[in-house]
Amino acid sequence: MQQINSQKIHFIAIGGVIMHNLAIALLKKGYQISGSDDEIFEPSYSKLKAHGLLPETMGWNPDRIVPDLDAVILGMHAREDNPELIRARELGTKIYSFPEYIYEQSRNKQRIVIAGSHGKTTISAIIIHTLKYLNREFDYVVGAAVEGFDTMVKLTDAPIIVIEGDEYFTSAIDKTPKFLKYHHHIGLISGIAWDHVNVYPTYEDYVKQFDYFADATPKAGSLIYSEADPMATVICSKERKDVNTIEYKLPKYKIRDGVTYLIDHRNNEVPLQVFGKHNLMNISGAHQVLKRISVTDDEFYSAIASFKGAASRLQLIENGTTTSVYKDFAHAPSKVEATVSALKEQYPDRTLVACLELHTYSSLNKSFLSQYQDTMTAADMPVVYYNPKNVAHKRMEPLDDQTIREAFGQNNLHVFHDVDEFKSFLMSKDWTDSNLLMMSSGNFDGMNIKELAQQITAK
Repeated sequence: MQQINSQKIHFIAIGGVIMHNLAIALLKKGYQISGSDDEIFEPSYSKLKAHGLLPETMGWNPDRIVPDLDAVILGMHAREDNPELIRARELGTKIYSFPEYIYEQSRNKQRIVIAGSHGKTTISAIIIHTLKYLNREFDYVVGAAVEGFDTMVKLTDAPIIVIEGDEYFTSAIDKTPKFLKYHHHIGLISGIAWDHVNVYPTYEDYVKQFDYFADATPKAGSLIYSEADPMATVICSKERKDVNTIEYKLPKYKIRDGVTYLIDHRNNEVPLQVFGKHNLMNISGAHQVLKRISVTDDEFYSAIASFKGAASRLQLIENGTTTSVYKDFAHAPSKVEATVSALKEQYPDRTLVACLELHTYSSLNKSFLSQYQDTMTAADMPVVYYNPKNVAHKRMEPLDDQTIREAFGQNNLHVFHDVDEFKSFLMSKDWTDSNLLMMSSGNFDGMNIKELAQQITAK
């Protein structure tokens, strides 16, 4: 039953992945919601439309900021000179960034924040999957769709909230990392690998944010970290008075007939629906968090067997007789290396064609490209795709194929910058006993990966 609430909230940049989910969550609580954006893509467009929240017209209109608004929530891609933001400031309207508003809604909850350069979405997803499996009351904020959950944000009167904490800037008017806004009681750092070069131009700048996060752990709070990550270990093992520091490591496992089995506390084999050492580490990290909130080992291992992963995280798109096609959100170097290695380990006898789209500011930056050195060595056929128009749009120095090959350090690397040539290359291959991996935070310039996967597996 919908709660009654007189709060009137306006979202500037409502089409964002998390922003539109928060708008829907507040609508379900009975809030009066309005929003604006300059462009909205799927799936945000359809979801907002279904809930009656799609703006009638695109673009910014200061007239939407009316005096009786209780608050404005400012999205990440709204600029400081946004006309609606300017009007809200003129009227003295309360302005929240997304993370600030989440904190306001969870002041009286136990706050669990999952941070790290990689794995935080999956760790968060494992935790909420387990809590749902056990019928616990909890709220959450995660960065991807998870099977069994209608939205990526839930805000109720539950005593616990699980938050995926991002190190990126809070908003155009606040350069604080988002994860510092949540004021965690239990914090986890999965690993630290330089990313977001557009806002953290040096490795030292980037690492410093995680040091701040660790320092923010309160007395009697818990700080959990991966022992496999050297920098996370350095940061989290520093003495902090009255803070519980807990490390996690790779659990015991077996791979048999294309299935990964986790060895539980009773030495039983638990079949998993996810795979890869990085996912096993994610499972181990989530396990440590859940122990802190009284989930027993028996409960955890019972729940983990049904976890299918978060959307676009080593997601199986199509499965043929001797060919499987996967897609993954991997774009940062550490994610690319982990994902490629995971698929090769799971199917060692199949040829692996691994394709990466350079799409983000960091990945298209010449000075950052060397971070990809040897990240795709586990692939039998590594492929990189990029669109020169994206480089120009971001006003960056043009790339060339040779520069990319040298950066990756692989002579067998195929480089494409025309999407039709790229697709023709894939379709011309013999896919017998082969797997295809498509990695990007974008969409390979609108390529229909599902259709491609069906064509490849039918060959």
